Amino acid sequence: MTFCEEVRKECDAIWEASFQHPFVRSLAEGSLPEDVFRYYVLQDSYYLQHFAKVHALAAVQARDLSTVKRFAQHAEETCGAEISLHEGFFDLLGVTEKDLADFKPAPAAYAYTSHLYRAAMEGELAATLSALLPCYWLYYEIGERLKNAKPEHPIYDKWIATYSSEWFEAATNEQITRLNQLTESLSPARREEVKAHFIKSSYYEWQFWEMAWTKEQWSTAEECVISG
Repeated sequence: MTFCEEVRKECDAIWEASFQHPFVRSLAEGSLPEDVFRYYVLQDSYYLQHFAKVHALAAVQARDLSTVKRFAQHAEETCGAEISLHEGFFDLLGVTEKDLADFKPAPAAYAYTSHLYRAAMEGELAATLSALLPCYWLYYEIGERLKNAKPEHPIYDKWIATYSSEWFEAATNEQITRLNQLTESLSPARREEVKAHFIKSSYYEWQFWEMAWTKEQWSTAEECVISG
């Protein structure tokens, strides 16, 4: 069993919770309230800014120019395409410049991005990619599950089409293959440490849906010390 097969199996219950989350299910049905999706898009745009930056850190950690180039391209293409998608949603959802200026990340979004940076600070590409990969892979699997859904909503239809597309599948499979290669020579103890980053990111992916569904906010006391 490859590293990715092993850790995917271990995370199956967490991923199933994402697949069955009311945010995902109601999006597929076309019944997701637009204000909930609007909240999600703002938080996800914040996440993607940091997702791109962690790809840049991964490029620094790479030991050959080909891998450096690919992580730079992933930051440019994958993150760029998703950010462009979100910016298109901003117009449809009426997101204003003031909304963007006043934005603060929710606790779950802040925690997830902090986790990515912590994994990257280990200085090893396997750890960084292990933390990044669930975002690719889970969204790809959701796209596959929902590709025949008919929400009949211009935003939700486009969202599903993006994550069920061939280019997103190719990007996901490339990163799965790369992580398997990076973990082949790791000791059993180190494999478990790297695996922990994947598991935590899988948990945060589930928590991200919950954050959006409940429109999570900081408490008044925490708000005094959190600047974003």
